[in-house]
Amino acid sequence: MAGLIGKKLGMLSLFTEDGDVGCTVIQAGPCPVVNIRTPEKDGYSAIQLGYGVIKPKHLRRPLSGYFKKQGVEPVKILREFRVEDPSAYKVGDTLTVSLFAEGDLVSVTGWTKGRGFAGVVKRHGFAGVGGRTHGQHNRERHPGSMGSNTFPGRVWKGKRLAGRYGNERITIDNLQVMKVIPEKNILIVSGAVPGPINGILLIRK
Repeated sequence: MAGLIGKKLGMLSLFTEDGDVGCTVIQAGPCPVVNIRTPEKDGYSAIQLGYGVIKPKHLRRPLSGYFKKQGVEPVKILREFRVEDPSAYKVGDTLTVSLFAEGDLVSVTGWTKGRGFAGVVKRHGFAGVGGRTHGQHNRERHPGSMGSNTFPGRVWKGKRLAGRYGNERITIDNLQVMKVIPEKNILIVSGAVPGPINGILLIRK
């Protein structure tokens, strides 16, 4: 089944019989079908969906020509979703949040917040080196000793060290659809999803 492209609007609590549930509010769609991939032509079955309004003057020329060739309005974001039967869709169709119903389980893919180059304390939760009293030093947030002896004489590959933290593609499975508001293109799912507010999300059933 195809999915939808959306963006994260924020979080709220819904009160149910089992208590209050932390939920994420997603603006999902509407997503026009921009292109269809078939096994005969492309080697796989998928549909290309668009999301977001963009002025034609803000498009690069190749993309402007692509949308003109497809006969669809320009969109800001393009993503592909694998489908079993691409013949069920045609270019120009619009998929909306009505694809989902309350109680459905969905997978949500997003990109986590990028935190740049981070040290081991922030990135991996290291405790740091030594105490913070009885003699000051400048090694509090350093990783400490990490080397091996003569063998192998180097740091093992995969060692948890400082490095780029965040901006990773993460998928959260089995989030329950708590509420669907078709007139506002709103989808409310249980739990948290990756990324900041206004971050782009891919929602699959």
